[in-house]
Amino acid sequence: MKSKKWALLMALTLVLSMFLAACGGKKEEEKPAVDGDKEDDQATEQTHGKDEAGEPDAEQVLYLAESAAIPSVDSSIVEDAVGFNVLNNINEGLYRLNQENIAEPAMAAEEADVSEDGLVYTFKLRDAMWADETPVTAHDFVYAWQRAIDPATGSPYGPFMMSGVVKNATEISEEKMEVSELGVKAVDDKTFEVTLERPVPYFLSLMSFGTFYPLKEEFVKAKADAYATNSDGLLSNGPFVLTNWDGTGDSWTFKKNEHYWDADNVKLDEIHVNVVKDSATAVKLYKDGKLDRAGVSGDLAMQYLEDPEAVIQEETSVFYFKFNQERDGAKTPLANENIRKAIAKAFEKQDMADVVLANGSLPANFIVPTNFAFDESGKDFRDLSGDHLVYNVEEAQEHWKKGLEELGVDSLNLEILGGDTELSKKMDEYFKAQLEGNLEGLTISLKEVPFAVRLELDGKQDYDIQVSGWGPDFQDPISFLDLFVTDGTNNLMSYSNPEYDKLIADSKGDLALKPEARYEAFAKAEKILLEDDAAIAPIYQRGLIFLHKPHFKGLVDHPFGADYSFKWAYISGKK
Repeated sequence: MKSKKWALLMALTLVLSMFLAACGGKKEEEKPAVDGDKEDDQATEQTHGKDEAGEPDAEQVLYLAESAAIPSVDSSIVEDAVGFNVLNNINEGLYRLNQENIAEPAMAAEEADVSEDGLVYTFKLRDAMWADETPVTAHDFVYAWQRAIDPATGSPYGPFMMSGVVKNATEISEEKMEVSELGVKAVDDKTFEVTLERPVPYFLSLMSFGTFYPLKEEFVKAKADAYATNSDGLLSNGPFVLTNWDGTGDSWTFKKNEHYWDADNVKLDEIHVNVVKDSATAVKLYKDGKLDRAGVSGDLAMQYLEDPEAVIQEETSVFYFKFNQERDGAKTPLANENIRKAIAKAFEKQDMADVVLANGSLPANFIVPTNFAFDESGKDFRDLSGDHLVYNVEEAQEHWKKGLEELGVDSLNLEILGGDTELSKKMDEYFKAQLEGNLEGLTISLKEVPFAVRLELDGKQDYDIQVSGWGPDFQDPISFLDLFVTDGTNNLMSYSNPEYDKLIADSKGDLALKPEARYEAFAKAEKILLEDDAAIAPIYQRGLIFLHKPHFKGLVDHPFGADYSFKWAYISGKK
């Protein structure tokens, strides 16, 4: 990983536990890389074009691709990478990650004033405007935060981010207190005050995250059910505004927000985005000069690996099978531990990474990624925790035999829920061939749907096995491990283990400021989750290969939160 990013984030590791319970990551789609699609981070400097001198061209129009449509741009509702990336470029919170990936004041005019006991943060707002030329006020933040924590909103991130952090957030999310009792208030139009449950030394790093962006109450309520359902239902306060988005279509446009407080530093006038679900089409468009960035995978990745315009990115997104143990109110065959272990060990991950993906991805025998979290001495968490659920056909078949006997059957029909991109379909076919070939009596059916549909089915727990992915919003093992606690908002597979829950709870409590013991607790938790229970089956840690036009400069990739920012991007020397 980029050393200065890690140097910054390493400082957070020992104290993040105060708020890590409320943080998570982005639900990911298994897909070819597309424009700026880092999802989380990469191994080398990826501020594209940042160190290359060049004056901006007269025409500042960028052409990019996404591999999925936008599920939502409602800051209270968004829960996926595509949505957060859009949100990050059209809106802005109290803080924003800058080009060095350091959180700096954005809507805030200056650094926050913090009380001596570390419980009260006071933010003075700058004279910033919404795109309708009305001022951004402290009331906009109060409304947005209260809306996100309100159980009636159904926000996946509000309770996840605020509980245990902002005063009374937990009680409000559990409907034990009124929304108005959340620890936020507008002292006046330009002063926003936040009261915490306990001192959170790096609370400010959360202030760049989309859930904490302001919302203009008058606009949201006037739009009612139409709010954030299309371009007309959005109001921006960030570098760009979103246009030409009908809420369901496969294209949209970012246009420079002339009313943005820092508009002078925004060079791009327009960014045209189209959904392109297969890398072959994206590469053709790139070669024809119709895209400025395109992701490649599989055979194409190997073909273009040595291309001078190729950019290789190592990521921290991890993909895995979710085993749903309860569906429609009844236990599924995946509630059987031996069945889960059999499937987890019955497919060859190295071939998946090298042949099917062929984009720098790594086979994963873990959930916490490599080159991501480090202890005080700089030792990778992976060296502490080791490998789990390694490919082993013999062991898989032993578990399979035991599992079938325990269930009293001699065969099983299971469905894999996956994506509808070209790469997703290739992966699913690979899984089907491997699992059916190695586990006698197993029949796999494939259900391949758009990302938004998969999110919906996941929320309803309407699947057997799901190809799922997660990318962190901060650098700490709990960003992944907290997903699987009993009744967690992102569990959604009826997994429960009291010992696992206690280890995660202890990491936020008694062990919070004991880094060595905390990491040992994480290692034990990962072993329980994978080796002991096989609650999920890790598949791969994603890598991506892009073709990136030399004239496309200044794209900033972020190590957590949204994946990238266009604020500083520009076109220079386009031929």
